[in-house]
Amino acid sequence: MKGLIQRVKHASVVVDGETVGEIGPGILLLLGVEKGDDPALADKLLDKVLKYRIFSDDQGKMNLGLKEVGGGLLIVSQFTLVADTRKGLRPSFSSGASPELGEKIYNYFVEQAEIQHPDVATGRFGADMKVSLLNDGPVTFMLEV
Repeated sequence: MKGLIQRVKHASVVVDGETVGEIGPGILLLLGVEKGDDPALADKLLDKVLKYRIFSDDQGKMNLGLKEVGGGLLIVSQFTLVADTRKGLRPSFSSGASPELGEKIYNYFVEQAEIQHPDVATGRFGADMKVSLLNDGPVTFMLEV
């Protein structure tokens, strides 16, 4: 399971011309699910996302996590994150979860995020999404569990 987090000033997801999810300051999480991923891994990644210290404290150091600053969390499914790009010029998705497993783990992740954090928005699994964001920093990290 991989999560690409970006500290944002704001972010939104549009599907078929309709805004389906948006946040103000916080984290945009692009979530990739691989074969063999399970709820336990989702729990570990969610804990890391909510606590990862990428927000500035009073001294301007990245010492605060999303839970501490009370920012929004926009979760977007992103199967291309799990692509193997080491060989050739075409990505391989052989390590990616099936659509059924991917949706199951994504939905579980979202449900747990909504329980643990007050400001959660999402994209739409499997949809053609248009994601807009204003990256703050820029600050971007790949998290793996």
